[in-house]
Amino acid sequence: MAESQRVVIIGGHGKIALLAAPKLVAAGFTVDSLIRDPDQSADVTEAGATPRVLDIESAETSEMAEAFAGAHAVVFAAGAGGGNPARTKAVDQEAAVRSMDAAVQAGVSRYVMVSYARSQTDIDSVDPTSSFYPYALAKHQADNHLRASTLDYTILGPGALTLETGSGKINVLDPAKAGELMSEEGASVDTSRENVAQVITETLASGSAVRETVNFLDGETPISEALTSVSS
Repeated sequence: MAESQRVVIIGGHGKIALLAAPKLVAAGFTVDSLIRDPDQSADVTEAGATPRVLDIESAETSEMAEAFAGAHAVVFAAGAGGGNPARTKAVDQEAAVRSMDAAVQAGVSRYVMVSYARSQTDIDSVDPTSSFYPYALAKHQADNHLRASTLDYTILGPGALTLETGSGKINVLDPAKAGELMSEEGASVDTSRENVAQVITETLASGSAVRETVNFLDGETPISEALTSVSS
């Protein structure tokens, strides 16, 4: 494909990114994966992507814009991994926001954010003293910045991530009711990382779910059909 069909994945050595890269390549895209550690390059190359070393935690907006120049889309699949509130804010919020601004600066309109299913509602229900609260706040703020941007965004909100083989089928949740639905007794909240990777690929290949939030769990509806219903 032409240069305009290049996808840049932020957090390129993460589990979702390594699953998404070969799916994107199979769909006809070329993939650049941003990593902070050069030692991660072999894994990224094996997944079919081109490793690009750029530490987003410290990179300026202009540096990110340079990495994005000429791309078709940016996918944010990075995360601080929890445990350190300051780093969580630095990566999941501040670096994420800079990447959105960088996409605008680079003229890349398509942007996919990997968030989580309750990012719109946890901010009102999670105890601020909880160790999870910094993550909930960072993702909430980043997602809202993206919604307020001019980007053709898709915010993906999976449930509890697993390493199960992807079924290729999901159930889409109402973003405003995701927390309530996932808290119901006996409710399954699992989402395969491979299904997340397939949703990323489908949104970019089909152009679906633009300026939409897609909260989803493993389910019964084929991914392409589920995303079509979100876009309709």
